[in-house]
Amino acid sequence: MKQDIQQLLSAAGLDSTTFEPTSRYFGKQLTSSVTVDGETVVHTTRRFVPPPENFALLQLHFVEQGDRLDNISNTYLADPTQYWKICDANGVDRPNELTEGVGNTIRITLPDGVPGDGDA
Repeated sequence: MKQDIQQLLSAAGLDSTTFEPTSRYFGKQLTSSVTVDGETVVHTTRRFVPPPENFALLQLHFVEQGDRLDNISNTYLADPTQYWKICDANGVDRPNELTEGVGNTIRITLPDGVPGDGDA
């Protein structure tokens, strides 16, 4: 079966390197499922988000009127498309949740697995 999936993905021009290195799905395998109607649906394998306490705090950002997560990501991570890293570090599924309220606190962290000095 796995070989059939790989053939299907290859025929569709898909493989595990479909995603850019900066994507939250980089390194995730593509797989497929067949619906009850016989339609093949290609999707990634599940991504498990580490718990927020795994991320070493660098600093806090206090939300101001008009803040957007892409701009915050650009300020701290130098890339607006990396907003998902901030979501992961703050344990949210909906990105807008972080900026919904003026004064909300957003944790800016090191990537998962990179230890901090404990004094950040």
